[in-house]
Amino acid sequence: KLDITPLKDFKTMGITDHETDLDTWRLKVEGLVERPFRLTYSQILTLPAIERNVLLICPGFFANHGQWRGISIKELLSMAEVKKGATHVTIRGPKAPYEKVESVQRFPLADINSDRVFLAYLVNGEILPEKHGFPLRVVAEGCYGYDWIKYVYSITAEKVVPPLRTK
Repeated sequence: KLDITPLKDFKTMGITDHETDLDTWRLKVEGLVERPFRLTYSQILTLPAIERNVLLICPGFFANHGQWRGISIKELLSMAEVKKGATHVTIRGPKAPYEKVESVQRFPLADINSDRVFLAYLVNGEILPEKHGFPLRVVAEGCYGYDWIKYVYSITAEKVVPPLRTK
């Protein structure tokens, strides 16, 4: 059994200083859904929670084994009534001041429906620290740390069509 890494020993990469104003911040759930919506942080905290011990690995740098608590993206999509044909979910975080692109990652709906990918607001029983992505960050079991988007503000259900193969 793998021990939980104390939060004080958690390492991090990528954006670590993004400030979120909870008075204006909303989590958007949109895309191929019947009922798009936005949630405040306090509304998110009232939703049923899931909790998992998941290892965050940044290859060659560090591994943090945390007890993550948050909300199921599958449940959010159920509330939004995801439309037939959706195949993936794209999750977005902010642009870093020193990067030209926003933080974005796409996951297959199968990973979302298994709750292997969810949004955390607590780690090791504490509110997610700013440097680790407050108010929400992706927890993606079995994926490397660069897929764990921090400062999440948007979830978009989409249909991804595979590219045509050429000979």
